[in-house]
Amino acid sequence: MSSLRTISQVVWEAAEQYGEQIALSDRDINYSYTELEAARLQSARAFLAHGIRKGDCIAIWAPNIIEWVIAAIGLQSIGAILLPLNTRLKGQEAAFQLRKSGAKMLFTLSGFLDTDYAAMLNDQDLPELQQTVMFRGESPGTSHWADFLNRGNEVSAEQAAAAAAQVVPDDPLDLLFTSGTTGEPKGVLTSHGQNIKSFEIWSSVVGLNSNDRYLIINPFFHSFGYKAGWLASIIRGAQIIPMKTFDIDRVLERIEKDRVSVLPGPPTIYQSLLAHPRRKNYDLESLRLAVTGAASVPVELVKRMSTELGFDTVLTAYGLTETCGVVSICREEDGPELIATTSGRAMPGVEVRCVDETGNDVPTGEPGEVWVRGFNVMQGYYQAPEETAKTIDADGWLHTGDVAVMNEQGYLRITDRIKDMFITGGFNTYPAEIENSLSSLHSIAQAAVIGVPDQRLGEVAKAYIVLADGAKMTEDELISWCRENMANYKVPRHVEFLEAMPLNAAGKVLKTELRARHLASTGSN
Repeated sequence: MSSLRTISQVVWEAAEQYGEQIALSDRDINYSYTELEAARLQSARAFLAHGIRKGDCIAIWAPNIIEWVIAAIGLQSIGAILLPLNTRLKGQEAAFQLRKSGAKMLFTLSGFLDTDYAAMLNDQDLPELQQTVMFRGESPGTSHWADFLNRGNEVSAEQAAAAAAQVVPDDPLDLLFTSGTTGEPKGVLTSHGQNIKSFEIWSSVVGLNSNDRYLIINPFFHSFGYKAGWLASIIRGAQIIPMKTFDIDRVLERIEKDRVSVLPGPPTIYQSLLAHPRRKNYDLESLRLAVTGAASVPVELVKRMSTELGFDTVLTAYGLTETCGVVSICREEDGPELIATTSGRAMPGVEVRCVDETGNDVPTGEPGEVWVRGFNVMQGYYQAPEETAKTIDADGWLHTGDVAVMNEQGYLRITDRIKDMFITGGFNTYPAEIENSLSSLHSIAQAAVIGVPDQRLGEVAKAYIVLADGAKMTEDELISWCRENMANYKVPRHVEFLEAMPLNAAGKVLKTELRARHLASTGSN
């Protein structure tokens, strides 16, 4: 089957092939694949009725729920571009992405984690945003999801089909924001065809199939929950079971109740399952496939996932937003040591190199920057050709900024991040973005952020601060301000005030010295 297809074609084909099999299941609400196709069509008609056309950007700011998927496949069917917003963002952070993308509609909800997302944007300047639709809950000045869908009756199915027919595989599918060393988030554009091909291959490598029931804990706003989650499930005819938050008791209940067979996620999910005092009270025999990554994985954890949790297959993988979320993955035949200590080898059709500062391949076993080339490499950064040119060279190689060691079989072991990004509880955390926010405070003259070890979250932010002349601020006051103005995973857990930053001759902060200072003060590794 050709991979060069669009989302509307993939959902239609799934309906033809899997028919009355359950596609989507949440809160005792079930959609068969036939019903999912009907919901996609109604959603597409509704977007057309609201004046949305090919190339328009539409944002979704919500946790993992059925409506998220139906809105996404509806807007993508007519060639609109999906902008997923992180549910941890504060109003100012979300508004930046909405403005940058020129998003015309926003789909959200209230009540999730006691948050009214729409209200968080009340004081933000969003000239392009025409309408906010509530999936669930109420918020002043917004409309309801049911009313949005009903307007689709104004547009015929034939009109929606004609709009879908104008969408080609090279058209943009989504716009996911990430951050570089500048700290300002950049929008990554990827197309229908390359995403569908990426996750046809990914699904084949991991062995996802139409008998699987996939509990998706990874958030839909991230490639792991969206592309390796519900998109891969639709491609393979698996059952999608969305979960709004990671609640270990609810996870155990859902595994037993729904006979969950596929449970990907960061290592913390499996560690929590293994540590649960009442785990043996639940029937977990249905578990079959785990795909993990986003942090180093202890060899013992991989072994215990098989022997104690009962997974037949445990795989590790590596990817980034700029590669549709996939670069390398282990294979089923790989042993526990290889799975735990590497992120696998390149996906079929993808080339990977480890290079030195001059772009020459480093010897096997030596660390080098990971370069990637293939069908999975992004179309570019949205409205940022100079940034795109810095990241993708003239020969099509994407310079990832990640450092890895490659063995003779091509397996990658990620060892460092050139761009200083670190991972907090599974979330990519970018120091420069936090530093920019901190520097907006007049009382701060300089701010530098590093990742430091944390037993629960892997790594967390530590901020080094030089106060402006005459300014006063305590650690608690700064952290409190951060909690008001940043997503929780970005908030520094530690703050140290300095008289001056350690700088090199060019005036750049020497973060190696800050890391050494932290190690000296804690005695940690």
